[in-house]
Amino acid sequence: MSGTELRLRTDFPYETRREDVWIPLTDGTQLYARIWRPIAEEPVPALLEYLPYRLSDWTAPQDWQRHPWYAGHGYASVRVDVRGHGNSTGLAGDEYDAQELADGVAVVEWLAEQPWCTGRVGMFGICWGGFNSLQIASLAPEPLKAVVAVCCSDDRYDNDVHYMGGSVLAIDMHAWAATMLTHVSRPPDPARVGSVWRDMWLNRLESVDPFLHTWLAHQTRDAYWKHGSVCEDYSSVRAPVLAVGGWHDPYRDAVLRLVEQLDPSRVRGLIGPWSHHYPDKGRPPGPAIGFLQETLRWWDHHLKGEETGVMAEPLLRCWISESHPPATTYPELPGRWVSEPSWPSPHVTPVSYALQGEPMPVNSPQHTGLDAGRFYPYGNESDLPPDQREEDAKSVCFEFPVRQAPIEILGRPSVHLTVRCTVHTGQVIARLCDVAPDGSSTLVTRGALNFSARHSRSRSDAWEPGSTEPVAFELNAIGHTFPPGHRIRLAVSSAYWPWIWPQPDSAKGWTLDPAASTLELPIRAPVTEDHITFDIPEESPPLPVIRPDRARHDRPQRRVVRDVAERTWRLEVDPQYGGTRIYPDGLEYTEDVLDTYTIHETDPLSAHTHSDWAVRLHRPETGWDVRIETHSDITCDAQDFITSNEVVCREGDTVVFQRSWAKRIPRTAG
Repeated sequence: MSGTELRLRTDFPYETRREDVWIPLTDGTQLYARIWRPIAEEPVPALLEYLPYRLSDWTAPQDWQRHPWYAGHGYASVRVDVRGHGNSTGLAGDEYDAQELADGVAVVEWLAEQPWCTGRVGMFGICWGGFNSLQIASLAPEPLKAVVAVCCSDDRYDNDVHYMGGSVLAIDMHAWAATMLTHVSRPPDPARVGSVWRDMWLNRLESVDPFLHTWLAHQTRDAYWKHGSVCEDYSSVRAPVLAVGGWHDPYRDAVLRLVEQLDPSRVRGLIGPWSHHYPDKGRPPGPAIGFLQETLRWWDHHLKGEETGVMAEPLLRCWISESHPPATTYPELPGRWVSEPSWPSPHVTPVSYALQGEPMPVNSPQHTGLDAGRFYPYGNESDLPPDQREEDAKSVCFEFPVRQAPIEILGRPSVHLTVRCTVHTGQVIARLCDVAPDGSSTLVTRGALNFSARHSRSRSDAWEPGSTEPVAFELNAIGHTFPPGHRIRLAVSSAYWPWIWPQPDSAKGWTLDPAASTLELPIRAPVTEDHITFDIPEESPPLPVIRPDRARHDRPQRRVVRDVAERTWRLEVDPQYGGTRIYPDGLEYTEDVLDTYTIHETDPLSAHTHSDWAVRLHRPETGWDVRIETHSDITCDAQDFITSNEVVCREGDTVVFQRSWAKRIPRTAG
């Protein structure tokens, strides 16, 4: 926990019961579900969380912290595994595919028809569960009356794990594809499905195809990415939406888009200082809040018709951080809560800062970006960006002193640059930093643009070599205060590895004309603030899971290795998803992950990502013992991405499945 106390609740208004059930679909598929509901004579509304992450083990600790809490407050709280995952039957598809969403609509309708349900259903979730909550809301099933979407996006192309500013997100497109390859390769649990588990597993494995192949095959914003992107038609979302994010989560921009685009009578936004987790979790950075209580007000209003005051709250409540020294973790950030009655805010004015100076080359070493931090910060000790001075030294920097009064920003900064490029391809990355009097540089926010996407994310336009053009793009949204005596630094680079996959010609850089370029900041005027408070964090008692290796330190979370003679740089990342967990039912679940990112400091075609996963599921009392290993790589040449993937599955010491894939995917834009 951060400095905010966590209260574990057992004294609920309702006694509850829990049962595992199968939800039938019309094609014969059965989805595995766990339902916590109050022991009550009258029907109650239902809340649905719908994920591919195995409710009987992988998400069980998290599930027990909130589903029993909701049940204890008068809701049937339901956790369902997507088809082909966990113990659900059928075969897994791509993320958020049409089948997943159609199944989700069927689950909403099934819940509404149960005798213990009032017919009114809400959906909630973080990340994947937030994504498909919004997407299912856009399909408008009649029983779905409200949504709580946390750390998720309305834009699958330009605000997800695959692309950023039209460039391949090397840091997470590959890591997440490798993660999902391992997820879809895991078996159902014989303790839940019986002796058919092996046949189900082998059928799943025969259907596996790495997601990476599909994601890299769509390098512009085409119909593939438009599917499931709520931003394509905000009017399709009729259920009220509570949109929630954190300034250290990559999806926070979606909150601002949703509160701007949805009917103000059906949306509220909340952005805190958090990383990629629920706001009650107490993972750094805090402060945590009583988020379950906030959502209960939302559900009680929209599903029970009670007047809780939730729709009388400001359209947007958000945290504005005070200046803080650079660090890779913060128990709590200094700052305050503010409110906005509408978005765009009447309190925020865009102010332009001229960069000034003679034309100058921007030609960053290819390892610029190693201090970017984790794309998905989860609150680990090494997740956030360290002091940016090394990164700034590899960039072209412009500074603006903060003189007598603090400068407070809220929203999305933007840059408008005039660029001359001598080759067909290139990229620009802009970072906004808070520079203290001692010279330390704290990353505030950043953005990127692939030159081929400068006119539209929907097509690839090569640069005419030798020509000069204006380019403009937004940085990620932020709330931050620059105090007097500090400097606002804009750092511009042509490389950002391993976040951004380098273009073939990126070693040649490009020329920036500062005299024709500007930085635009969303400056918030001083206003009389509402006093915004939240309850202290509250959860159900956790599932008693034993973690025998929780304190292991045999491998750093993040390590940079430099080969001075070879001029190569390697970033090694252990995401620390869980190690070994021993569940109350006797299941021993172990996973180990290592992602590596390698590049030569002058050669963009040397970029190489690699991921190794190992998972073991073991029940000592029955002898059930299965292991899954996956290995994934991406390299490139000027024309293609070159991918290789392998899955090896064992039952005991016997290999029951092994398959390798090798593909060359043309670099049409990435």
